[in-house]
Amino acid sequence: MHIHGLSVEQALASLNTTAAGLAGPEAARRLAEFGPNHVEEVGREHLLIGFAREFTHFFAIILWIGAALAFLAEHFDPGQGMARLGVAIVGVIIVNGVFSFWQEYKAEKAVAALRQLLPQKVQVLRGGEVTQLLASGLVPGDVVLLAEGDFVPADCRLIETLALRVNTATITGESLPKARTTEASTEDSPVYARNLVLAGTSVVSGEARAVVYATGMRTEFGRIAHLTQTAGTGSSPLQREIARLSRIVAVLATGMGVVLYFVGQAVGLPPLENLLFAIGIIVANVPEGLLPTVTLSLAMATQRMARRNALVRHLPAVEALGSTTTICCDKTGTLTQNRMSVQRLWLGGGFLDVGDLAGQARLREDNRELFANAAFCHNLKIVEANGRHKLLGDPMEAALASIGRQMTGELAAYRRIDEIPFDTDRKRMSVLCATPRGRMLYCKGAPETVIAACGHVQFDAGLVPLDPVVRTRLLAAQRQMAEAGLRVLAFAHVAVPDGMPGEEHGMILSGLVGLEDPPRPEVPEAVARCATAGIRIIMVTGDHPQTALAIARRIGMVKTENPMVISGDQLRSISPAQLQLALDAKEIIFARVAAEQKMLIVQALQKKGEIVAVTGDGVNDAPALKTADIGIAMGIGGTDVAKEAADLILLDDNFASIVAAIEEGRAVFDNIRKFLTYILSSNIPELVPYLAFVLFRIPLPLTIIQILAVDLGTDMLPALALGAEKPDPGVMQRPPRARHERLLSWSLLARAYLFLGVLEAAAAMAVFFVVLNAAGWTWGVNLDRTDPLYLQATSACLATIVVMQMMNVVLCRHPSKSAFALGLFGNRYILMGLAAELAVILFIIYTPPGQWLFGTAAIGAEVWLLALVGAALMWALEEMRKAWLRRRLSP
Repeated sequence: MHIHGLSVEQALASLNTTAAGLAGPEAARRLAEFGPNHVEEVGREHLLIGFAREFTHFFAIILWIGAALAFLAEHFDPGQGMARLGVAIVGVIIVNGVFSFWQEYKAEKAVAALRQLLPQKVQVLRGGEVTQLLASGLVPGDVVLLAEGDFVPADCRLIETLALRVNTATITGESLPKARTTEASTEDSPVYARNLVLAGTSVVSGEARAVVYATGMRTEFGRIAHLTQTAGTGSSPLQREIARLSRIVAVLATGMGVVLYFVGQAVGLPPLENLLFAIGIIVANVPEGLLPTVTLSLAMATQRMARRNALVRHLPAVEALGSTTTICCDKTGTLTQNRMSVQRLWLGGGFLDVGDLAGQARLREDNRELFANAAFCHNLKIVEANGRHKLLGDPMEAALASIGRQMTGELAAYRRIDEIPFDTDRKRMSVLCATPRGRMLYCKGAPETVIAACGHVQFDAGLVPLDPVVRTRLLAAQRQMAEAGLRVLAFAHVAVPDGMPGEEHGMILSGLVGLEDPPRPEVPEAVARCATAGIRIIMVTGDHPQTALAIARRIGMVKTENPMVISGDQLRSISPAQLQLALDAKEIIFARVAAEQKMLIVQALQKKGEIVAVTGDGVNDAPALKTADIGIAMGIGGTDVAKEAADLILLDDNFASIVAAIEEGRAVFDNIRKFLTYILSSNIPELVPYLAFVLFRIPLPLTIIQILAVDLGTDMLPALALGAEKPDPGVMQRPPRARHERLLSWSLLARAYLFLGVLEAAAAMAVFFVVLNAAGWTWGVNLDRTDPLYLQATSACLATIVVMQMMNVVLCRHPSKSAFALGLFGNRYILMGLAAELAVILFIIYTPPGQWLFGTAAIGAEVWLLALVGAALMWALEEMRKAWLRRRLSP
């Protein structure tokens, strides 16, 4: 039998200990047997292996192969700049790897955070003597002393309690502190057993003695830690798309290189020259600038999100958030404010909202016993700070005491004499106070127990006997408040003659008070925006089903009469297939769920093809946060464990910030497509010169090092500028991207390769031939690589590609909207990118270092003019295409 099912005596006997604790030698022996009381690390990947992985993913391997081929070509034909090309490609790999590794460096700190939550020292009985020792030294069988404000150091079975209440939110997710007792429990799960206190929870009020029965990784706390450490971390949608793009690029580049190598052989190209040609084809088809551009674009998006109070810990999570289809949202502290407040009262026979109390002196006088009850019937500590009184302890009692102190007259005239503490059988608490009207017993607790001890009810017209009709009316009021999501307490009082003990019978019911953990005011609008954006929200909470449903209705998450509500007990009894089918419900809420159950819900949604985001703040949320496509933790109220397991941290604990982050995430995907179109467009004008070189036996119009000048030099900053585009105004008006929708679509490839790229290639080749023909070159005449005419012709080809790309960056800002509609000054980074692109090409063509490095020569103004004509033509044709597309898409 579980220890919580045993009596106190049986529990002590099962652990071979006594209420006086263990003897010192026995405790030392058990410490050697069971080990220290701390969370252990499971075997994890070495830091160097994680670092190496950043340099061995598929796209990096493609670049490594490209660098190796460049060094190979330099070996066979020295002096052609291939070594510089190889060094540049290796530099790209290193910069990307180091940057990505740095972003991920602190991703696996959950275990350290778990340790920090455990208390450092604890009061322990050893051989009947109270001693203080480190929590790590606790062993099963130790008897610990717990008081208000203490963290629980291990899983313990209570053996003595005095008005004990425990905050279990970090384990169960429940917002209200729970009373604890020493009596045997029939609960199946130790998490909800009323005679246990678990590691990582805290004592809100009261005192207790408890015997330790589990330490370290054997605790519920340690079990959650193990789930967090061993939960798999899947790849994000963007990572999968980049991997797919890498495979396509690899097949395309390699295939074209091999095919055209044999074409070169067939037309009689010398073997060495043919090898260089094949390498050029491969390099021209590999967008070397794509990976750094994606990485830096995501980094820029994280900065924008940080300004909107969303801190991104893992770069791919930026885009993953934008593709989210379902949010599994915790209630306490996420949708609600995680603080109790009085909302409604039933006084004098009718309801009264708390806002109507202000300024009603007559109301205060008529109900003075209820407010005095609220002000004094509690176990709070009242401390003075900065001239003001502060209430420390149970947040529910603090909310009641606060309103009671506001509505009660002279507080100094009241004095507590005695207390009948709360216990789970009576479900109520009472205090005996000396008041200006004599001695009064004030009682508060669960309505069913308090009403049972009352003989009369206070109405506006006076006292009314508590007959069946009045009782029915009371129960209806209680039910109405509960259905509104309020925690209902009954208040009663009775005068106690001097010399008589205070007893809880024959009391007068003062009224009912409804408390709630209110929703955040901005949450309903955020929920509505998610609905408009096609994002489903599922509440997954450890709180009571009725409370969860009431909050869901208030924030607009539930609108139908009969939503599906599944409890943790029900979840344990259904199969994975049944769970997946249940998730088809239009509106569904999960309540009273445990840590591993949250993971099951996330995994079931993922099996249905959903991109799942999970929000949470407690230790119990960490496994689900790590399993989800994107985990979102609360930055203020969240535990360190939740933060370390998450991909995104909300700095203001504001659910509305999730919507802003989703908007940015969707913009990231759109922006990646924009600069992907821009980058891939230049592949065609880089490829066509090599095809012409082989097929038509002309001088090579563009060298490999010049290709790299475009991919890693001139194109980089404009591509980043596209990555900084603001979200489109309609981005949150459309449903989430379909899971099968690809980053590299056929329409994108057609636009980049078959339209924009062809226009750029045609213009570049035309200008190349104009320069050659103007100098008297005739077809079939081969030019030396150092010939001034050849250097000028290749420079003209390079300059034209750059000018065309400068126009292209403006055209790629939107796939269908006109460049005029967007305005050039809407994105200042575009202007900066264009200025940088122009500065780089001028450096390459007109400075000695640039000419030496890239094999260029100065060109005349007429070349630039021809390039501008080509750019203007491309702009006109693209605007015509966009206009045709808008007409086709318009209703």
